[in-house]
Amino acid sequence: MNNTSGKTTQPETISWTEAGKTKTSVWHSENDAPAPKRIQIADDTLNADVAYKLCCEGTALLWRGDFQNAKQLMQALSRRVDRPHKKPKKAPANITEAFHLHRQAQSQKARILGMLIIEVSVGYHINLRRAPDIKAACEHAYGKSTQSFVVSLREILGLVGAYEWSKNGVEINAINNKIHPSYGVFSPIRGEYLELVDKAPLPKPCTLAFDIGTGTGVLAAILSNRGVSKVVATDNSQRALDCAQKNITQLGLKNAVTLLDANLFPDAEYGKADLIVCNPPWLPARPSSALESAIYDEGSKMLKGFLNGLGAHLNDAGEGWLVLSDFAEHLGLRTRDELLGWIAAAGLNVIDRTDTKASHNKTFDVTDPLHPARKAEITSLWRLNKQ
Repeated sequence: MNNTSGKTTQPETISWTEAGKTKTSVWHSENDAPAPKRIQIADDTLNADVAYKLCCEGTALLWRGDFQNAKQLMQALSRRVDRPHKKPKKAPANITEAFHLHRQAQSQKARILGMLIIEVSVGYHINLRRAPDIKAACEHAYGKSTQSFVVSLREILGLVGAYEWSKNGVEINAINNKIHPSYGVFSPIRGEYLELVDKAPLPKPCTLAFDIGTGTGVLAAILSNRGVSKVVATDNSQRALDCAQKNITQLGLKNAVTLLDANLFPDAEYGKADLIVCNPPWLPARPSSALESAIYDEGSKMLKGFLNGLGAHLNDAGEGWLVLSDFAEHLGLRTRDELLGWIAAAGLNVIDRTDTKASHNKTFDVTDPLHPARKAEITSLWRLNKQ
């Protein structure tokens, strides 16, 4: 497989005994899950309760039965994880503790479900009954096939779903067109923050804009659609850059948008911008995998980096737009005073702030342990300039 995720370490290998012989294969995990140490061959005769016990104990199940039955087994495992026999001894003391317990539970669930594994041969073929054709989805996520490997069924189902998202695209009202997210690149399904960028008054003049951490390229496309003649969009993820390039090309914006591999800001040769936009990850917590890096920003590193570097890359009359949810504030992970302190310490003023309520489905799910914070969430566009 091509290394599209940026990993440079040698792939792990796993070994198991089957039909009296020792077999070995490469282990693959986009979430950097460690290779299982114990592997048991499993098929359609395996009882779900027994499978759950084995997975909880750290024994991976290498599936040799019907593919659709493997999917059903994973659903059964998921139900057992979500409805444990033992209830928590006490409720979390506060919403912050609830957040950390929720993340622990999600991590534990991912570990258990990740124990149901399958073998994928060269050419991305699954040699199981009723197995789907996953070649196109795997090439979309992994690149061209060069070797066989073993991977969790959960990851394969995830990338197949992501491939369907990519093919169908996400309708973006601000550009009257679709954006096609790639596997491992954050999908712009939260329309409220896109509308903020589409409606905020542009600084005058506004001929050059920087889009920091472009992802799918959606904000660069919105700015270009609004008449900004040149947009320089940066990201340090090759997957994101490839995804953004495809979207920018499909939208006919190749001459208007330049994509750069950069950590935050473009080099000095691109000059200073009239407008610099950044939508950093909203939660200051450690991502448990590379795929979570668009959601979690440990220590608010990207947020602080954007604020601290903004003045040096902005024209004197220019503006910086920070798109940020206050979800972290409701979770007790960051305070408003901390954010305002970082803005002031970076030599920036707040010109204006536009707010919008969150409107995604989770705001209505009262069974979500984080529902009070989700219901109160506000997404803001902060308009900043140099002091």
